[in-house]
Amino acid sequence: MNKYEQHEYDVLVVGAGGAGLRAAIEASALGAKTALVCKSLLGKAHTVMAEGGVAAALATTDARDNWQVHFRDTMRGGNMLNQWRMAQLHAQEAPARVRELQEWGAVFDRTKGGDILQRNFGGHTYPRLAHVGDRTGLEMIRTLQDRGVHQGIDVFMECTIRAILKDGDHVAGGFGYWRESGRFVLFQAQAVVLATGGIGRCWEINSNSWEYTADGHAMALWAGADLIDMEFVQFHPTGMVWPPSVRGTLITEGVRGEGGVLKNNRGERFMFRYVPEMFRGEYAETEDESDRWVASVVAGQQAEVRRPPELLKRDVIARAIRREVNEGRGSPHGGVFLDIANKRSPEEIVRKLPGMYHQFKELADVDITKEPMEVGPTCHYMMGGVRVHPETQESTVPGLFAAGEVAGGMHGANRLGGNSLSDLLVFGKRAGEFAARHAQERSSRSRINPDEVETLARHSLAPFDSSQGGENPYAIHEELRTMMQRRVGIVRSAEDLQFALEELDRLRARAARVKVGGNIQYNPGWHLALDLWNMIDISEAVTRAALTRQESRGAHTREEYPDSDKDWGKRNLIIRKTGETLTVAEEPVPEMPEELKKLL
Repeated sequence: MNKYEQHEYDVLVVGAGGAGLRAAIEASALGAKTALVCKSLLGKAHTVMAEGGVAAALATTDARDNWQVHFRDTMRGGNMLNQWRMAQLHAQEAPARVRELQEWGAVFDRTKGGDILQRNFGGHTYPRLAHVGDRTGLEMIRTLQDRGVHQGIDVFMECTIRAILKDGDHVAGGFGYWRESGRFVLFQAQAVVLATGGIGRCWEINSNSWEYTADGHAMALWAGADLIDMEFVQFHPTGMVWPPSVRGTLITEGVRGEGGVLKNNRGERFMFRYVPEMFRGEYAETEDESDRWVASVVAGQQAEVRRPPELLKRDVIARAIRREVNEGRGSPHGGVFLDIANKRSPEEIVRKLPGMYHQFKELADVDITKEPMEVGPTCHYMMGGVRVHPETQESTVPGLFAAGEVAGGMHGANRLGGNSLSDLLVFGKRAGEFAARHAQERSSRSRINPDEVETLARHSLAPFDSSQGGENPYAIHEELRTMMQRRVGIVRSAEDLQFALEELDRLRARAARVKVGGNIQYNPGWHLALDLWNMIDISEAVTRAALTRQESRGAHTREEYPDSDKDWGKRNLIIRKTGETLTVAEEPVPEMPEELKKLL
């Protein structure tokens, strides 16, 4: 053990995005010695790419908003598969977390009266997203980072945690390596908070940064934790489709929240055709009615008209765009058109959407103040994740906590835009708080098992073994992502899913024979070879859950079962790892109290 770098803490937080920073701040504030480990550089978390805003019922733009309406919108958005207590806590506590962020120095856009300005977003009844232009995530990370650094939290950058270490059934810390030197490092801890984000890099077209290789989901699964709702992968309806080098890059829903409209190659605002029956009374039925809504927002007034169909839930819009393209009504590069130039003045567009303006100008040579954007669905967010206790965020493994995108249950079958940022604030705080309490209340300290460390080290170095067989990690990586895009995408079939499972078995066998050259010092091929184990196992978890759920609900659509099924709506799917096998179990959705049922 003396050959490994070692550190000892009360709480180890893995991931330095919004959830990880908020958890570390809370744990440290409660007196726990806290380590914050991030795969990249501090401040470069994927949270900075969240553009539209943070959802909280502040009621600063529309006084009718409250936590009860936010709760209802979240549950309906998740097609009632949400863990109701998480949705309730989120709606109740989000306003306090946003105001707390403001007290710590976050600069939000303001109303004329000086309150935090809130914009409309898909699935939200009232304007609810507090924002900083279209750079809200960046401001959030800046604020939390400053708070954490000044609080004296120890930060370890460019360090990848590969496995959760255990002492019996309880966590004992984390095993990882420095990305630059390749040297292994051990963190002994009495509680571990996973805040590693999502799994989007498992798909070919995605909006996620390079870090999103399913690390936290896989480490939790390998440590014995349950995963929940893994079939629900959100495809954001508006990603860039041109040029190919930036295909999938996100276009914030804020463009539509500010009045942008979707059109096909015939110039039709096609979303009017796709409003689901249950929402008919809430969304505009004509372009004239929708334009009056846009005009009222521009004038800063709240008009008593229905919302435009461009602000339907993300899953509905993504499927609608896919159908328009498949039926020959798409744009030249395989998407549709998103136009805000005819709804807002150039000055307003540049002021309210500066990131989008510069993104298209620099990457696609498109001036969005004069011409429409080409957009299409992109893999964006994972609703499923580590199954956690709603109050404490503790997983089914004692001492292992999770918050943010890596945690499942809060969003059910589909996440509403803006709920991700308030989710990471609310549950990041709770995870940090209860992890600190857990560590401080431990009667005996967890110890690292040297045999477990040696096994992990040998497994990690296996790709350098010349007897491995010579498979190329980059080739396997590309084949995995292409296969998941084609077979486990927006619309799925039993035939495609069964093929995907067979292909994943073949890819896993090939990954075991990966060979990398060079040495352990900054070696991207080696890093990718290790990431393949995360990505293949979690891709299998998604595929098995998708094959089991025989209905269409939220972000999960099955060709053979196009409708939602009442019985399936009462069941969550749980993924567990038994030996080398992944199993799927069905469990009833927790019963909701009568007073909350009345809100729905």
